[in-house]
Amino acid sequence: MNETDSARPVMDAQAAETYAAWFKALADPTRIQVLHLLATAGRPMSVGEIVERSPVGQSTVSHHLRVLAEVRFVLPERQGTSTRYAVNRTCLTVFPAAVRAILGEAPASPDAGECRAR
Repeated sequence: MNETDSARPVMDAQAAETYAAWFKALADPTRIQVLHLLATAGRPMSVGEIVERSPVGQSTVSHHLRVLAEVRFVLPERQGTSTRYAVNRTCLTVFPAAVRAILGEAPASPDAGECRAR
């Protein structure tokens, strides 16, 4: 370790917490499949539509959508009595910046696109 490395501050706790939540949200294969489905559909989808195209049931899809919405990777849109979900491309595109920040190649900026967990 050289002198510059020892002078570098540790990533602040808030950024680390945000990034950990992002990684946790993406740590499940079903959530990856749901994100992929929403991204390739290119339109908001209801839970029922997602269930029809998924290998899991309604309660599981709803749980995964809740986790993804907490980190704003999906955005719920109320339409009357139902909710449709759309992929939030803004938040997903800043995700690679988290990796660069962890590697010390870029500054931590978890506020980008307001993609913090709620």
